[in-house]
Amino acid sequence: MAPRADRPVAVVAVRLHGDPGRQPGDHRVLVDRLWPRGVRRAALDLDEWAKDLAPSTELRRWYGHEPERFAAFADRYRAELAAPEQVARCGALLARAAGRRLVLLTATRDLERSAAWVLREVLEAWPPEGPPP
Repeated sequence: MAPRADRPVAVVAVRLHGDPGRQPGDHRVLVDRLWPRGVRRAALDLDEWAKDLAPSTELRRWYGHEPERFAAFADRYRAELAAPEQVARCGALLARAAGRRLVLLTATRDLERSAAWVLREVLEAWPPEGPPP
C-alpha cells in the first residue's frame, strides 16, 4: 500500500547523541520539554521544537526514567496526548510532516522507554480512537 500524501512516510524516534543527521526529506522535531544539556541551539539541526507535546512536568518527574514505571508512564502519557489540545497538536505536526519522514529527536539515554517512543507509537497509529475533538 502506498503512503498517504497527508501523512508522514515514516515516524522514527532518534537519540540526539547518536543522530545520523538529516536525510533528504526529513522533518526533524525535538520532542523534549527541556532543551538538552550541553547542546547549542545553533548546533542542532531541526525544523521545530514541539515541547508542548512532551509529557507534563509532573508526569516527567514522577517517571524519573525508572524502568519499572515505564508501563504506567506510557499509559499516563497516552492519556495526556488524548486531551483535545494535544490531539490538535499531534494532527498539526503530522500535517506539517506530510509526505516526509518525521524524526522525533530526544536526549534520553533509554530510547525504548522514553516519551519519544510513546509519541512515535501514538503518531503511527493516528488518528486517535474515539470521536474527533
